Amino acid sequence: MSTQDAPERGQAVLEGPAPRVLLIQAPYYAQVVGGMRDGALAVLEQVGARTEVVDVAGAFELPAALRMALNAKGERGGHDGYLILGCVVKGDTDHYEHICREACRGVMDITVETAAPVGFALLTVATLQQAIERSRPDRHNKGAEAAHALIGQIALARSLGLSE
Repeated sequence: MSTQDAPERGQAVLEGPAPRVLLIQAPYYAQVVGGMRDGALAVLEQVGARTEVVDVAGAFELPAALRMALNAKGERGGHDGYLILGCVVKGDTDHYEHICREACRGVMDITVETAAPVGFALLTVATLQQAIERSRPDRHNKGAEAAHALIGQIALARSLGLSE
């Protein structure tokens, strides 16, 4: 799917109380992650989310930060959901492949293990320009897409009795 094929998403809707969301970001590429964060926050505001933002050094630290947040106040960490944002741009070494694979695997393992609602947008791109295109304030914004996914996961957890 090209970025031209990105779906139009409507207003975010979530029944029940405003969710508490922890947004964990790796702002190594500040312009890109900032754009994704802005897109995500706009979506989260539609459901009245109370959002806290924390920074980590880079993509490799994202899974550990998620685990720390979950452990901070019990298995659910005192939040209804977690939003993970970051960006890795391919360089000349295989470092890119290792970081992308392990960051994604780490977040997935924690999500499956804990059933915590997580929205995940780690851009893994060949060029900085590709990342910029995916962080603009339009329907291609991957932070906004991750926020929509997170809201869906929170709604699912609530419907299954896993959350308030």
